Amino acid sequence: MNPAATTAPAPATPGTVPAGPPSPGAPSGSAAAVPGASGRRNARRLAAASAVVLLLAVVSTFVGVLDVTPWSLWHQLVSGDADGFWASTEILAVSRLPRTASVVLAGTALAVAGLIMQLMVRNKFVEPSTVGTVESASAGLLVVSIFLPAAPLMAKMGFAAVFAVAGTALFLLVLQRVPLRNTLLVPLVGIMLGNVIASLTTFFAYRFDLLQTLNSWMIGDFSGVIRGRYELLWLVLALTVVGYVAADRFTVAGMGQEFTTNLGIDYRRVMALGLTLVALISAVVVVTIGSIPFLGLVVPNLVSMLIGDNVRRTVPWVAVFGAGFVLVCDIVARVIRYPYEIPVGTIVAVVGAALFLTMLLRGRRR
Repeated sequence: MNPAATTAPAPATPGTVPAGPPSPGAPSGSAAAVPGASGRRNARRLAAASAVVLLLAVVSTFVGVLDVTPWSLWHQLVSGDADGFWASTEILAVSRLPRTASVVLAGTALAVAGLIMQLMVRNKFVEPSTVGTVESASAGLLVVSIFLPAAPLMAKMGFAAVFAVAGTALFLLVLQRVPLRNTLLVPLVGIMLGNVIASLTTFFAYRFDLLQTLNSWMIGDFSGVIRGRYELLWLVLALTVVGYVAADRFTVAGMGQEFTTNLGIDYRRVMALGLTLVALISAVVVVTIGSIPFLGLVVPNLVSMLIGDNVRRTVPWVAVFGAGFVLVCDIVARVIRYPYEIPVGTIVAVVGAALFLTMLLRGRRR
């Protein structure tokens, strides 16, 4: 007699269903709860990071040579110093608040532009300042300054954007023509291309006595930002939102034309969109602020190490980290030699270059 046949199953409790074997692919209760908990935890961390950036923005607003602080404003208000109070609020409205807004906008946009470039090229060591995009935008500004010196700001931005698109497309064409087996060679090729473009630009700037103007574009500086001269930067906020919406498509396009076409996505259209976004962001920032190197390289890599490589999840983090990084560098630039100011592009370049070399050496060891 089979013993298994004589073993009766335990009676089910009234009102319950006997447990059967789990169906294939059905997540357990704890596993199903993990994604939601992880999403809420990520949202709380992102909110905390955004609050820190907001605090840095407040600190940046009240850092400067003139004594415009919450305490000075309160003292002027309670003491009845109406003239001093209105003069301080005028300084905030004309200079301090526009500067803080431009720092946040430029940091956010350049960091996201660097991420878009890395997604398209599938290389974590590239960004607009290491592939010739920024140098090409500066060349466009030089051309319009030579032939149309009285052109409005939008015309200058248009020339810079066209040249930036051409320079970035040239870099991508070089990558397609030259087989690069080592990922570390990709940024080196971009840096060499950028140096060639920068050398030609410097030569013609010297011939036409525009070296000082060229230097103002090549070194990012927020000291000249005032009301009426930074509003073009709000355009990069819209471009950043478009980049977030299309981030997944840039990831797919980075896999190659055949792979992208098999998924029903127009490869050329996605690449054209990515080139346009990167070029426009670079052009607007160069025209308004100047070049801020290594920002789009360092921030996405830091976020990747801390958060991961999920694009939808990392884009908001990249934007927040970019704004916070530039805010910290801008505050340091204003206080390190107070009351004088160092261009923020210099501070970002020093810190970014050190981190860039660290990542290169780390990648080589791997």
